[in-house]
Amino acid sequence: MVRSRSARGVANLGMASALTIFLGACGSMSLTSSPTVAPESGVGPEMPATIRADELVGRWGLASYQNPNDRARTEAAARAQCKQPYVIAAGTSGGVVMHLADQATPQELRLKGSSSGKNYIGPPGPAGGEQDREIVSFDGRVLVTRFTEKDAATRYGNMVYVRCAPRA
Repeated sequence: MVRSRSARGVANLGMASALTIFLGACGSMSLTSSPTVAPESGVGPEMPATIRADELVGRWGLASYQNPNDRARTEAAARAQCKQPYVIAAGTSGGVVMHLADQATPQELRLKGSSSGKNYIGPPGPAGGEQDREIVSFDGRVLVTRFTEKDAATRYGNMVYVRCAPRA
């Protein structure tokens, strides 16, 4: 039993380390492929998201999955990463500070709504843009996102963030 727990801990730490290294090492890559989802609104005012930035600020365990059958296991793996949390900070302009795909340095991103009711996190511009990530689900404790750009979505999969501490 001790050997199994130790191996599981090493595997979880390895997954977090690999994800951290991957995020940091990919800062110089450039992507030229087209997005899989066209921006939802090219003209007109931005729609507000139904999720507020302050709901996302905090410390999160982070993991990802490709196969939907792995979601529950991935949530448990993300929860185990709270010893080395991914921090989503409040931005100075009302957004959140997070990484874009393949960028080593986090930056302030906006929460954007769409006419279809979907929410996105990304740089200024139409919802569903090439650098955005769609918020697949959010219940206050677990956030699941997926990049809209096809190559980034394939590399990163569904990113699962599990809140590390109770909300204040």
